[in-house]
Amino acid sequence: MNLDNLSARILAVGDTHQTELPLRWGDSDALNHLNNTLYFRLMEEARMQILYGAGFELPSDTGAILAHASCDFLRPLTYPANVRVTHTVTRIGRSSAEFELLLEKTGDTAGPYARGRNVLVWMDYVANVSAPWPPEVLARLGAMFGPAA
Repeated sequence: MNLDNLSARILAVGDTHQTELPLRWGDSDALNHLNNTLYFRLMEEARMQILYGAGFELPSDTGAILAHASCDFLRPLTYPANVRVTHTVTRIGRSSAEFELLLEKTGDTAGPYARGRNVLVWMDYVANVSAPWPPEVLARLGAMFGPAA
């Protein structure tokens, strides 16, 4: 990975990243509620925007895998809407990083519609084992996230 265009800042606990994604009409059930599986799709799309934005390419011999995903459904999202997905770094370990995710309807200040948790693990795909986060990977991710407020 080329570090020439990266700042010296690396990913840190408290850093945040936000992505806005539109809901699609066909993602709703008969009650016009977003299907529960689509909350995970919104989280996935936001995560992939982070990883691709940081310059990760697939396939590769190393990379991040999703080791855990969970979601608490707080209020039903309904079409039409744009959803803001916020990732906040809550922990960085030797080979894993944990994120809290908030899904909020753009323009609605009443609070989140869902709260999730993701754990990413840096993997050596060839050996099929976790590996320490390379400093250049943490720098690329740090460039995608804003510092804690």
